Amino acid sequence: MKNKGIVLFLIVLAVVIVGIMVVDWYSKRPDNMAANKFEFSVDEFRNVPEELVKYKETRNFNLGFVLAEALEVANNKIYAVGDQELKIVDFSGTLLGEVGFLDEPHGLDVVGDTIYVIFEKFVWIVDETGTTIDKWEVDGEDTYLTAVAVDGEDIMVADAGNRRILRFNHRGEIVNEFEGKTDDDLAHGFIIPSPYFDLDINAYGDLWVANPGMHTMENYTKEGRLREFWKASGNQTKNFSGCCNPAHFCFLPDGSFVTSEKGLVRVKVYKASGEFSGVVAPPTKFDEKIEGQAPDVAVDEEGNIYALDFDRNVLRVFEPKISE
Repeated sequence: MKNKGIVLFLIVLAVVIVGIMVVDWYSKRPDNMAANKFEFSVDEFRNVPEELVKYKETRNFNLGFVLAEALEVANNKIYAVGDQELKIVDFSGTLLGEVGFLDEPHGLDVVGDTIYVIFEKFVWIVDETGTTIDKWEVDGEDTYLTAVAVDGEDIMVADAGNRRILRFNHRGEIVNEFEGKTDDDLAHGFIIPSPYFDLDINAYGDLWVANPGMHTMENYTKEGRLREFWKASGNQTKNFSGCCNPAHFCFLPDGSFVTSEKGLVRVKVYKASGEFSGVVAPPTKFDEKIEGQAPDVAVDEEGNIYALDFDRNVLRVFEPKISE
């Protein structure tokens, strides 16, 4: 009798254990699990109130790149680089000219009929026919050039690999360089977790640099002295979120900033003071990906915004909405 009691107990225990396992398995199925109140979701930030969206997409076209890299708008034309070439097109997307290179370009700036194209470790200067004007090598094992902006006698270049800004003259000589640090700890240097490091010069000759790891926009003299900065870190639409944002930026004719972000991809406008102004293209305008690519951005004289959408491989044009 004693042995039968033990056997019966073990059978009951086994049934209970199996029952617990079945209930646990069933409760953990995706369609039966309770919502995790601590789980972070970007879904609520993908949808932007319509009143915040100040632009509308009016057209888009494929530039014919396998892998586009960057664009600039100047001389009432669009200049874009990718693969191993530069393409010049008009505002309808009609090809006007092409220039081939021996390496993959990273960025460009256009001044008159002179085009400054940057590659990983050198700057290549050409005209619209492809004639080489000059070419400068930039030494350093970690050198990785990401952006260029020209103002008068100065050619400013961002080096993400060494977290520095280089200032060249037109002879290709480095006049000075700086890393965004100050003695009073106001600036801790450029924080570049990934190769997104942009700079631009506005119509007033002010040099601005995106410090993506800090979610800040920083204004420097060309000698490297920090003049001012503004910061927008957070998950709300008006802020920069995630890693390495803003990834790209440029200026509207009135001095406002146009920024683009990766991850939760979006394009926005901030006033010259740094105050959030509105959205150009919300996340719902882009492919829903875990790590979406930030489009490069440029602006024409009318204030229209051009976004080079790398995920869709198209150039998209956004124009201000007309208030009714």
